[in-house]
Amino acid sequence: MEGASEIEGLRFWNGNPTVQLLEADNDLGAMLLERCQPGYSLHSEPEHRQDIVIATLLKRLWKRSASSNHLQQFRHLSEMLGFWRDETLAQAHHWPDAGLVREGLRLWEELGKPLPTDVLLATDLHAGNVLRSEREPWLVIDPKPFIGDPPYDVVQHLHNCEARLNTDPIGMVKRLADLCEVDKERLQLWTFARAAADPRPDWTNTLWIDVAMALAP
Repeated sequence: MEGASEIEGLRFWNGNPTVQLLEADNDLGAMLLERCQPGYSLHSEPEHRQDIVIATLLKRLWKRSASSNHLQQFRHLSEMLGFWRDETLAQAHHWPDAGLVREGLRLWEELGKPLPTDVLLATDLHAGNVLRSEREPWLVIDPKPFIGDPPYDVVQHLHNCEARLNTDPIGMVKRLADLCEVDKERLQLWTFARAAADPRPDWTNTLWIDVAMALAP
């Protein structure tokens, strides 16, 4: 469900700063993509360097869509959040803290409402989805495009830096908010909401509940 618009997203960004889509079959979901050489991922860099690269790429992705009149083909982020909400509610008997999870779900609904400042988001941009290339130093792969609030797009990278986020969640949110030039309060709320309410296979792992508690409004 999340990746259904990947082909349209790659066409929209047209290599800036994504991998180039050379040819595609929409019915099959098949894609012929530009080859990235040497092709290793951003995971090869220290996490503080990853922060800077991710922030630079996100701002480029958003800038391209902020001035576009061709976003009607893309779904709104609220649709994906609704899909995840149903999954999380189905896991209610596993929740370790029902109040915390329900507050996360409430914030999904509040923060996910359409806004005039919405842009086209990648929604899954983290170090594993950024590859070293010859055309540009780093290119984005595997976007899952939805229209929505820019601070939401920062959360996936934060969640992929689990140790740092667990050690200093407030500091991490502030650093990424500054680098990405987004509202710190909204980024903190989005990071809390996803840590509290994301559907997950194992609710006994307290890491995300601990992060949510540290960031709770």
